Amino acid sequence: MSALSGAGVAERLTGFVRALRDQGVRVGTGESVDAGLAVAALGLADRERLRAGLAATLLHGEGQRPVFDQVFDLYFPRTVGAPGDPSAAAEVPLDRDELRARLAAALAENDAAAMAQLAAQAVDSLGGYGESPGSDGWSAYQTLERLRPQTLLARVLAALREGQDERAGFTDRLTADEIRRRIEDFRGLVATEARRRVAERRGTDSIARRAVAPTADRVDFLVAHQGQLAELHRTVRPLARKLASRLAARRRRAARGRIDLRRTVRGSLSTGGVPMRPVLRRRRPGRPELVLLCDVSGSVAGFAQFTMLLVQALHDEFSKVRVFAFVNSVDEVTDLLDRGRADPEGLSARILSGAEVTRFHSSSDYGTALGEFAERYVSTLGRRACVFVLGDARTNRTPPNADALRHIRDRAQRVYWLNPERRALWDTGDSAASAYAEVVDMYECRTARQLGALIGRLVPV
Repeated sequence: MSALSGAGVAERLTGFVRALRDQGVRVGTGESVDAGLAVAALGLADRERLRAGLAATLLHGEGQRPVFDQVFDLYFPRTVGAPGDPSAAAEVPLDRDELRARLAAALAENDAAAMAQLAAQAVDSLGGYGESPGSDGWSAYQTLERLRPQTLLARVLAALREGQDERAGFTDRLTADEIRRRIEDFRGLVATEARRRVAERRGTDSIARRAVAPTADRVDFLVAHQGQLAELHRTVRPLARKLASRLAARRRRAARGRIDLRRTVRGSLSTGGVPMRPVLRRRRPGRPELVLLCDVSGSVAGFAQFTMLLVQALHDEFSKVRVFAFVNSVDEVTDLLDRGRADPEGLSARILSGAEVTRFHSSSDYGTALGEFAERYVSTLGRRACVFVLGDARTNRTPPNADALRHIRDRAQRVYWLNPERRALWDTGDSAASAYAEVVDMYECRTARQLGALIGRLVPV
């Protein structure tokens, strides 16, 4: 950090703010000025105090903190250069066995400073790749695969048991889960160190755009792993509250109505023909009925599940919410969704086991599913029904049956298709996106942020 004092702190702070904006964090001019004042007041000597000060001035919610920390570590690193450099004042690189031994001791002692130093040494010793004298790059994955810190759990527990006499009661309090947490923290330190090294070589701005893990609401549904999906489930309620307030505001504006010209002119007679008080034609819009038709097969299931949970949390904003799921057969799952509020992460499994969504095989068949929905359920749609079809439109080479979708569109007030695939992939392979997009409006909806924006804009009031 001391090396930053003469290296243009203002430029570094500007790049830091720009990188946060690129990651979707809203940072205005006022927050940027406050951040500059915080740096001037706090200085660069205490890195963690600087981190807390910048977080307080730039962030609007705790959910943005993981991205903030990753970007902060790039623009305000713990040190500069490799552990072998004089500026880093680190030890000579160690071999794998010595690193593992020292890491086990640091984990047992919960020595954060030692773990940070070992992370830097591990990347230097095990993470380099390429043929240049130093390294062409550094890989956190390669470092962790060679070091395998997750296999140190038994060694750390054995060391603690040996010292139990000297540390009365310590082993009982330090559980295996606590040691696993420390190992995960070390893995994060290795990832941060590898990013820092690559940023020094290739440019901080470039690495900030490519190597920083996005927030949960910016992760593609189709590539999200279980941890990211669990994080998404925790964002359902806050997003639902935001959408509810947005829909309520739209409903209030729509209720005002347009100017009633005849009544306005009649009222202006009392003011000499000048329409001082426009009279509005009052509207009494009813709440819409929302219907979801969701593909719950394969990787699309995560997208469908999140959307179902979001709509269920918004049920007070609609006169009725009905949810239908399909793989190649359609079944209504509204009751399963209502009963699953206590366990949202198990929703997909409950639908696959408790509803009749498959028949003969387990591959998606949009044509058959749309035809079955049109035959069995389309007559129940009210005149204010808004239907959202959720799926990637990949038919597994079966007929798309666009006529069934056209029949649904003619019956409902509005029909939209939300596709979680990139637009560039539509109509590739077995995708029938264009056939369906000719009938109803189809939108790319890859992230929770896009989904929230589309629901707030497309749902009628």
